Amino acid sequence: MSERRPTGVIVIRGARIFDGLSDQVRTGHVVTEGTKIKHVGSGDPPPVPADATVIDGRGRTLIPGLSDAHAHVLLAGATQEELLLGGAGVGYLKGAAEAEAMLMRGFTTVRDMAGDTGDLKRMIDAGALPGPRIYPSNAALSQTGGHGDFGMVYDVPTILGGTQSRAESLGMMRVADGTSQVLAGAREQLKKGASQIKMMAGGGVASAYDHLDVMQYTADELRAGVRAASDWGTYVSVHVYTGAGIRRAVEAGVQVIEHAHLADEDDVRFMADHGIWLSTQPFAESDHAYANPASAAKNREVCRGVERLFGWAADHGVRLAFGTDLLLAPSKSTLQSEMLTRLAGLTGSALTGLRIATSGNAELFRKSGPRDPYQIPTIADEAAFGTAPHLARLGVVAEGAWADLLLVDGDPTRDLSVLGDPATTLKVIIKDGRVHKNTL
Repeated sequence: MSERRPTGVIVIRGARIFDGLSDQVRTGHVVTEGTKIKHVGSGDPPPVPADATVIDGRGRTLIPGLSDAHAHVLLAGATQEELLLGGAGVGYLKGAAEAEAMLMRGFTTVRDMAGDTGDLKRMIDAGALPGPRIYPSNAALSQTGGHGDFGMVYDVPTILGGTQSRAESLGMMRVADGTSQVLAGAREQLKKGASQIKMMAGGGVASAYDHLDVMQYTADELRAGVRAASDWGTYVSVHVYTGAGIRRAVEAGVQVIEHAHLADEDDVRFMADHGIWLSTQPFAESDHAYANPASAAKNREVCRGVERLFGWAADHGVRLAFGTDLLLAPSKSTLQSEMLTRLAGLTGSALTGLRIATSGNAELFRKSGPRDPYQIPTIADEAAFGTAPHLARLGVVAEGAWADLLLVDGDPTRDLSVLGDPATTLKVIIKDGRVHKNTL
């Protein structure tokens, strides 16, 4: 990871502080120095340099930067037609613009679940471009005819001698069949800097050839991906909606399930019993628009499962992460903020939803272990922090954590809807110790 340069001292005083973890909001101050939080306390802040930036919170709420556990930075900013017909640079340029837009919505960290984000991540980490921290999956792995196979039906599959689809040539997908190709595909993504591996283990809404109930990847193929990831100290996350697909994946060693909206309660209980993470999305049918009637029907079916899935996850204590999965519709990318606000109703309270989108997601991100580009493995592991000064904590307001902070006009711990209009309510956005927005 690129070395970060100190960027001065920032003092935020007189704010109501939600630290990302506790149920309490306390009035106090935060001092950042360089890229880290140096001091958190009550009363007057300690002496600081004369050239420090001082921000008076005046009772506004200070929270950790938000995170999205299922984002598509390069795919959210462009349409399918732009990616198919434009040059390779179209996706990257639009992706850079979308990265800045995500940051200005308060999302300071995202886990990218399919996309060639390596160069963009490096530019953002170096401070050359504004954007969130990125946990890259790079290309998602799919079997022939699976959710990540976007070749034409008349194209010869690559394993039978055909050429790559546009999605593969852009580094969005990697079609891999059989254990040897899955091993090679997973290792290719790790070679490119993936912090986790994504595999398609079931049918999808946007894909043309598969139904939602279709099982994808054999147990042996899934185990091959898991083996490649675990050899690098990280994990596999799978796209899947159905209980049968979830169970096959978990039994093969997969640790994170994406979506799961068509699971039954027994399947959710099965995930809880095995300590599996559920990274899911509070979809509404209007979040995506599909010209293909088959995809529109699949979208309706998925969205019908949202409320029951969140309810069962709460009932059985499943470890829950929040993501949005917005892609190929730039006009809808702003729904990232609205989807966050839905967590209040689906999880029972604004505070619970806010905790999931801050420290909760950060706990999932730590599963990347030594492949984590930003965090010490656990919050309690202070020894690791001491030996790795380029790493810190995410999702919390605490001494030694990354200086990723939002000053909010309103109290999102009581009313999450105030984050639905970030242009108005986010008065200050700080990421990595740099002020990206300050309207005070």
